[in-house]
Amino acid sequence: MTRAEKAERIRKIFDSLYPELEVPLRHEDPYTLLVAVLLSAQCTDVRVNEITPRLFAKACTPEAMAGLPLAEIRRIVTPCGLGPQKAKAIRQLSKLLIAEHGGRVPQSFESLEALPGVGHKTASVVMVQAFGEPAFPVDTHIHRLAARWGLSSGRNVVHTERDLKSLFPRQTWGRVHLQFITFGREYCPARGHDLSTCAICSWAATKKRIRHEAQKR
Repeated sequence: MTRAEKAERIRKIFDSLYPELEVPLRHEDPYTLLVAVLLSAQCTDVRVNEITPRLFAKACTPEAMAGLPLAEIRRIVTPCGLGPQKAKAIRQLSKLLIAEHGGRVPQSFESLEALPGVGHKTASVVMVQAFGEPAFPVDTHIHRLAARWGLSSGRNVVHTERDLKSLFPRQTWGRVHLQFITFGREYCPARGHDLSTCAICSWAATKKRIRHEAQKR
């Protein structure tokens, strides 16, 4: 089975399981989504969703966030991990949005990635989920599943993103991105997973991959 054939079969399985999905991070607009995605680095969405209501009750706009003391932001976001770095980035990017973008989240990869703490994955999530622009954010779930299913070499996230973009229709990237993540969390964990009984791994993973994963259990 070719990669393209695998991708099409996977997409049909995804659509049968998840015809409708919402972004798992709670947000109200592009700015609150941007902050939530930044906080999600090395942190679960569940934990971020516990923290952001408290943060956004204090400040849900760039202007309000820029006016908060750094120590106050850090106190709230510390449970997400990397508290000092994330707090500093949130406050700095809020100031830059005011100074350079009229207090609005810019609708371009270049401008987003120029903001403190915003890498390509974060920018991709904002572009596709807030603005509906074609993008395929690749997180750790997607990176490992693409390798596990033989859709990408898995050398790095850049190659994985390139490979997945070539395999899935452009207009589906945002939906497939969320479907990958949800399927990985619900059915295809990184550890302790029997690939031979999985709805996708059982036919998409190579025998070599199945043996390798079995040895890790």
